[in-house]
Amino acid sequence: MLQVQELKKLFGDFKAVSSANLTVEKGQLVAVIGPNGAGKTTLFNLITGQLKPDSGRIVFNDENISNLPPYEICRKGIARSFQIANIFPRLSVFRNVQVSVLSQQKLSNRLFRPARNMAADETNRILESVGLLDRKLDVAGSLSHGDKRTLEIAIALGNEPELLILDEPTAGMSPEETAATMSLIRKLADEQGLTILFCEHDMEVVFNVAQSIMVMQQGRTIVQDKPEDVRQNIEVQDAYLGGA
Repeated sequence: MLQVQELKKLFGDFKAVSSANLTVEKGQLVAVIGPNGAGKTTLFNLITGQLKPDSGRIVFNDENISNLPPYEICRKGIARSFQIANIFPRLSVFRNVQVSVLSQQKLSNRLFRPARNMAADETNRILESVGLLDRKLDVAGSLSHGDKRTLEIAIALGNEPELLILDEPTAGMSPEETAATMSLIRKLADEQGLTILFCEHDMEVVFNVAQSIMVMQQGRTIVQDKPEDVRQNIEVQDAYLGGA
């Protein structure tokens, strides 16, 4: 589904991403790991069009999307969340997701139709799928940190993605919130057939959830393999996991 091939991105003399390679198969849960500064978020920004690569290719469903703007990439089936929850805090939970659904259905520019009930069924379905249906009338800014991150996932689902990219989905969460979020991610993958690419610092989360792990160091890919093989990789142990 997604192939990143020898991707490079420089900021002046700094190589944020250099020789990054990644493969995501349809239906997989794939994790990208590495310390701060390894290039994970920059890689995600390149895949989703927030940044343009200096060289290399990003291929999604057999199409080169390397130089497409974010809105075109989104409409081709890639949606993402960010490290910091990116929601409309003064709107209701329902309206946050409804805006995303209307945008995907190209209804957001119909100025002379009341938006109150447009795409209501689809919005409610998404909220139910992430466990927020009973909070739909709440102001989004009043949600807990964990629920705000869940709402951001719901907003991403409003774009009807084939590939969902999550940038540190459990950052700042309590152990209970982390467990609930990862359970939701597994559920979405299993029940909706979503392909999910995520980066995460919590190694327990990564090795319990991911089917494939790509490891980055100083902007480059060290290895991508099954979790058990990544765990046994000497270079990964030395660089990220504290040795054998």
